[in-house]
Amino acid sequence: MNKPQSIRSILEKTIKTLEIDAPLKTYSIMGAWKEIVGEPVAIHSQPYSIRNRILFVEVSHPTWMQQLQFLKLTLLEKVNHFLGESLIQDIRFKVGKISPPIPSPPKTLSLEDEKIDRMTLNQIESIVQAIDDEGIQRGLREVLIKSAKCEQSRKNFKPSSE
Repeated sequence: MNKPQSIRSILEKTIKTLEIDAPLKTYSIMGAWKEIVGEPVAIHSQPYSIRNRILFVEVSHPTWMQQLQFLKLTLLEKVNHFLGESLIQDIRFKVGKISPPIPSPPKTLSLEDEKIDRMTLNQIESIVQAIDDEGIQRGLREVLIKSAKCEQSRKNFKPSSE
């Protein structure tokens, strides 16, 4: 009997077979723009599209557009370094409206800080003990603990009245 494949490996093979791995990889730029170019540039610019290996970026002001034109080669290098290969050939800028960055959640919402009670831990252990495979046991234990922490976090969350 063949060993079951992980969903991750199946998805990776499917994405490569459909030849959409490069486009999917390039769209990771959108979420990592601040990390790639740094906060000062990210505040005034925002990628909005990728077509034919060209990254299109909106900028907040014509002055910033001119400044980024001077930095185009450096930005292109940073983007491709982030991607791990040269998937973007050019960057084009246009003046547009920049959305404010999405604020990070407050530190108090971290699941790592969330504690779960001994009774819940005992219930989780009794569930995973019925499984013979140690790897599956470990994975299920991790999922159940995260789920319990998430539920505890929901119960403890008090929205701020801003």
